[in-house]
Amino acid sequence: MFVPLTFSLALLMMIVSTVCWGSWANAFKLTPRYRFELFYWDYSFGIVLLTLLAALTVGSTPHGASSFVPNLGSASAANLFYAALGGFIFNIANLLLVAGIEIAGLAIAFPLSIGIALVEGVVLSYAIQPKGNILLLGVGVAFALLAVIFIGRAYANLGTGAGAVSRKGVIICIVSGFLMGAFAPLVTRALTAARPLTPYTTTVSFAIGAFICCFFINTWFMRHPITGSPVTFADFFRARPAWHLIGILGGAVWGVGLVFNLVAANLVGVSVSYAIGQASPMIAALWGILAWKEFRAANTRARVYLTIMFACYIAALIFIARAYQAG
Repeated sequence: MFVPLTFSLALLMMIVSTVCWGSWANAFKLTPRYRFELFYWDYSFGIVLLTLLAALTVGSTPHGASSFVPNLGSASAANLFYAALGGFIFNIANLLLVAGIEIAGLAIAFPLSIGIALVEGVVLSYAIQPKGNILLLGVGVAFALLAVIFIGRAYANLGTGAGAVSRKGVIICIVSGFLMGAFAPLVTRALTAARPLTPYTTTVSFAIGAFICCFFINTWFMRHPITGSPVTFADFFRARPAWHLIGILGGAVWGVGLVFNLVAANLVGVSVSYAIGQASPMIAALWGILAWKEFRAANTRARVYLTIMFACYIAALIFIARAYQAG
C-alpha cells in the first residue's frame, strides 16, 4: 500500500485533506432545490465509493500482507468495529451540525461544534498515540481554536446570524462537537491496537459505518426535518440525475480528505493529522469569499476578523507541523 515516507509529503496530504473537508459543501450549494436530507444519501454513498476505490488501488499495491483484502481478513474484528463506530458517530455529529446551523446559524454552530471537536479529538487521540511534542501541539490547537472563533465572529458581523439563539440550538451544537471529536480516538485505536487496520481498511470501515448510520439518523431527519415539510424516498428518486451525481461527487471529495488524512497519520499520528484536517472552516470561508461572494457586503469588523482567522490558521499549521518534527 502507498504511505508517505517523508514529512513534507505527509504535510501536503494533510493540507489536501483540509481543502477537501472544507470544500465538499459546495456540492450542496450547486443543488439549491435539493433537500439536505436527500442530498445526504448521495453524499454518504460517494464516501463509500471513494474509499473502496482507494483501498482497491493504491491501498492494494504492491500486493502483500498490508494490502486491503489481506488486511481485512487478518485484522481484529474489534478494530473493524472501532473504525465503523467512528464513522457511525461522525455521521450523527455531521447531521447534528447541519441542524445546529439551521437553528443557531454559522456564527454559533461552527465555533461550538468544530471548536469542541478539535480539542477533544486531538487530546484523546494523543492519549492513545502520543506522537509529537505536546507543548507545540497544544499551542497549534489553541491557534486553530482561535481561528474557529474568529470565523464565527466574521459570519456574525455579516448580519446573517440567528439573532436570539435558542437553548435547543446551543445544546445541539455542543452534542455535535463532542460526537465529532469522538471519532478520532476510535480511528486511532483501530490503527494502533493489536492486529491493526491499515489506513485504507480503516477508511472503508469508517465509510460503511457512516452509511449504515444514515438508515437510522438520516431517515429520522427525513420524517422530522428541522425546517420544511417531511420528505420521502419517493422524493429522492424523483430528484434530477445531475443532483445525485453532484451529491456523490461531494461525498467523494470528503472521502479523499478522509483517505489523505488517515494515510498521512500513518507517519505523523492521528492527533497531528486530525488537528490540521480540522482547519477546514478556513477553506470553507475562502469558498464563501471567492466563489459565493458571502462577504461582498462585509463591514470592516468582519474583514478584520477574517484576517485574524487566516493568520491564526497559518500559525496553527506552523506549530502543529513543528510539533511532529520536534517530537
